[in-house]
Amino acid sequence: MAPSTPMDDERRMSLIEHLTELRDRLIKCVIAIVVGMVAGFFLYHRIFDILIEPYKQIAEDHRTLTDGLVVFDPLEGFSVRMKVSAYTGIGLAMPVILWQIWQFVTPGLYPHERRYALPFVVTALVLFVMGAGLAYYTLPRALEFLATIGGEELVAAYSPGKYFSLVVYMMLAFGVGFEFPILLVFLQMAGIVEPSHLAQLRRYAIVGITILVAVITPSGDPISMLMLSVPMVIFYEASILIGKVIERRRTAAERV
Repeated sequence: MAPSTPMDDERRMSLIEHLTELRDRLIKCVIAIVVGMVAGFFLYHRIFDILIEPYKQIAEDHRTLTDGLVVFDPLEGFSVRMKVSAYTGIGLAMPVILWQIWQFVTPGLYPHERRYALPFVVTALVLFVMGAGLAYYTLPRALEFLATIGGEELVAAYSPGKYFSLVVYMMLAFGVGFEFPILLVFLQMAGIVEPSHLAQLRRYAIVGITILVAVITPSGDPISMLMLSVPMVIFYEASILIGKVIERRRTAAERV
């Protein structure tokens, strides 16, 4: 009996079934985020101390910065706590979100490719954490650049809402950027692109990566842009090598 192909699986599922499955998986993601938000609400003070640390590192050495964050709105404290809880919920729910994404796209893969489910989720999660960690490491340098670029005559007083938004968006941008190789590998597994095509488009890809990083990096400082651009270029090359390995294995499997 011949093994089933992605096309066979697609024929078994109607459009309504696809939409129903998408709805169910979105509901699971939302539930995971809500559970993570509840945990983030109770862990708020610990998370606050972690997120404020990059600012504290540079505030002591710059007289143009206030000692702490300044609240201008009576409701801002509550708003900040809810935002931090929401960001924490999304972060804690990432394993569930990645797993649901993989399970949704699995019918489009060959049977022997579906065994990559766990490695996909683990790798994507590790890369996201690495990207967010690199952003956190880069933040003091980015904040120092932003604090001094306007001149010593300017005294900066940051509101917690604006500050935490910058921190979280930076970590999110780096985390998503580090998912770049996962996307390229998946496109090659799905047969949408080939390693040879990626190799031919290398120069254009480098330019595109530079422009993309400039757009998604909230701070816009050259240090952060460089710290994200270099890994993404390396990931691009690595995805080509991985794609060639997948291509060889797929050719060998088809010959059997």
